[in-house]
Amino acid sequence: MATTGLDAALVATAVEEAAALPRLNSLIVARDGEVLVERVFRGPDLDTPVNIKSASKSVLAAVAGAAIGQGLLPGVEAPISTWLADDFPVAPDPRLNTLTVENLLTMQAGLGSTSGRNYGAWVSGRDWVGFALAQPFEAEPGGRMVYSTGTSHILSALLTEATDRSTLALTRDLLGEPLGIDIPEWPADPQGVYFGGNDMLMAPRDLLTFGELYRNDGVHEGRRVLPEGWVETSWRGRGTSRWSGNPYGYGWWIKQVGEREVYFAWGYGGQMVFVVPDLALTVVMTSDPSPVTQRDDHVDRLHALLDQRLIPAAERGG
Repeated sequence: MATTGLDAALVATAVEEAAALPRLNSLIVARDGEVLVERVFRGPDLDTPVNIKSASKSVLAAVAGAAIGQGLLPGVEAPISTWLADDFPVAPDPRLNTLTVENLLTMQAGLGSTSGRNYGAWVSGRDWVGFALAQPFEAEPGGRMVYSTGTSHILSALLTEATDRSTLALTRDLLGEPLGIDIPEWPADPQGVYFGGNDMLMAPRDLLTFGELYRNDGVHEGRRVLPEGWVETSWRGRGTSRWSGNPYGYGWWIKQVGEREVYFAWGYGGQMVFVVPDLALTVVMTSDPSPVTQRDDHVDRLHALLDQRLIPAAERGG
């Protein structure tokens, strides 16, 4: 039997546990589009943009989808060489010519990662796109997932070349305007390509609107923002993280809680957008991303808050 609302006792427990997490800044819970929980535990208010870290990858994937829907980009099967061949290294690996837009969206480019221990050397360089494209292949294109912010940055460069518009302008026009959300300027590389996959700024309430866009199959207030079928395709796992074991689609992670599919955008340090479609549930959590140690369990505790409190609260209803 379908439920509505949220169980009050479980929500009260969830909020109490959330408040006790020293790095959790905000929590928003919506069901069927109605905001039922809004809390700021510390830090900025819900309308102040914050750094969403790698949840930017989910936003960038939406920009790519909207660009395809507007005819600004041919489709996910388009080869990246159409626009980025000039950025390929001298005597490039022939596999670069087989890479597609989809390979970038799903982190299945196969190129060596610029994340983790390689991140500092990459972002301190003079040519982020060229550096990412020059990484030796660790896997075949379309094969094993290699998580890399450099791969997302290549997508940002591709969007810029294909449309002759900055990724900032595209994000504002294709997402910001139709959703009625603020897209502040965020960092760019030395060539002026806006950082693809990190350091975007969005307010928690705007993140909720973004999550709701996906929950509603790419439609916002009756207006189609993402192409029909884009969300379903985005939420189909291709590669799998070697670290978490979670599948990854077009910029979104996927997990299962009981019998329920959960889709989530995930930024370093605990910037989260969770969507549970069959409960019509959308949850936003923003956190102080530092300090983070290898033993830190903050993100695990955010998942537990969703899995053990908020999902059962929606299952019981109120």
